[in-house]
Amino acid sequence: MKVVDLDRETVKQGLSDGSLLLIDVREDHEFARGCIPGSISHPLSTFDADALKALIEADGRRPVFSCASGMRSVHAIAAAQQAGLDLNEHYAGAFKDWYGSGEPIEG
Repeated sequence: MKVVDLDRETVKQGLSDGSLLLIDVREDHEFARGCIPGSISHPLSTFDADALKALIEADGRRPVFSCASGMRSVHAIAAAQQAGLDLNEHYAGAFKDWYGSGEPIEG
């Protein structure tokens, strides 16, 4: 399994310039309590590779997974790769890093 760790600055730049689609795989209740602005929710517990593929194809931006601390996003990469999707990037620091560094959140 190939996993590429991205840092906060890379994620910020991609969100700012519109090139990155940040896919938050935390649960709905976690996402509702606070999320990285511009991210979309796709909970790992109900992971749907077909829906994810359709979303990514319709969106066109570079897909990057995120979660709370960087663990579930790795599991999401594994699930995507097992389903035949060529996805391998995640925000390694995840929401914990984003929030802890004082970046803005929504929710």
